[in-house]
Amino acid sequence: MESVRPTSDLSPHAASEEDARRQQALRERGTLPTHVAAIMDGNGRWAQRRNEARFVGHHEGVASVRDIAEASAQLGIGYLTLYTFSTENWERPTQEVNALMELLVHTVREERQTLMDNDIRLRTIGDLTQLPETCQEAMQKTKAETADNDRMTLTLALSYSGRWEIMRAVRRIAERVEAGALSPEDISEELFGSFLDTADLPDPDLMIRTGGEYRLSNFLLWQCAYTELFITDQYWPDFRREALYDAIRSFQDRDRRFGRVDDEAAETHEA
Repeated sequence: MESVRPTSDLSPHAASEEDARRQQALRERGTLPTHVAAIMDGNGRWAQRRNEARFVGHHEGVASVRDIAEASAQLGIGYLTLYTFSTENWERPTQEVNALMELLVHTVREERQTLMDNDIRLRTIGDLTQLPETCQEAMQKTKAETADNDRMTLTLALSYSGRWEIMRAVRRIAERVEAGALSPEDISEELFGSFLDTADLPDPDLMIRTGGEYRLSNFLLWQCAYTELFITDQYWPDFRREALYDAIRSFQDRDRRFGRVDDEAAETHEA
């Protein structure tokens, strides 16, 4: 795989001429996903295969985040959601968790200008109250500074769990019903979705998982009912824009019927 190493001082809306041609070819090839989500798996294994500490893999994974975010914005993808830290990740060794929190603070601060230069808005989903105060403060500052950016929305799932999100929505709806503000008959898919963290986001069109595992790992369980999945054996630190383009080509080659059957197929079956 050809690897394109991003730089923090990439000028706004810029891409190399060769890469710009690749991106234009993708636009002309077919429909781009509006919302791409990614499970960024394999940082630790990437480092271990190089006889490095797991933290080295997490640090290298940040470069992939930057490259994928910039390439997505340049392509015209409206939403990118990254599974950054799950509720289950709190069970990892304390040293690794602390290092991840420090890396998160450093990255959010250091990449603030890159987000501004590329007109990317930062938002979060998950229970941020579980994060250290320094993380919460850095996140809130960057979200506030990028709030008016409208080229792309980058969402980080932090201390996030799909089941936690669904259970919280159920509790909130139950409280409304108990208070008489809602009746059970009012509850629809649309109303339920409005109680989720992702209420203002479209459902993902494409879910990318690196590291070769075939599972959702408690990520966007409600939202991914009809999301196209792209699984790769590449570890996240090796997943750069060329790999993203491969995933998008795979997406473009699929027939998205959302459970329906097209008229031609139905006529063939009846005949």
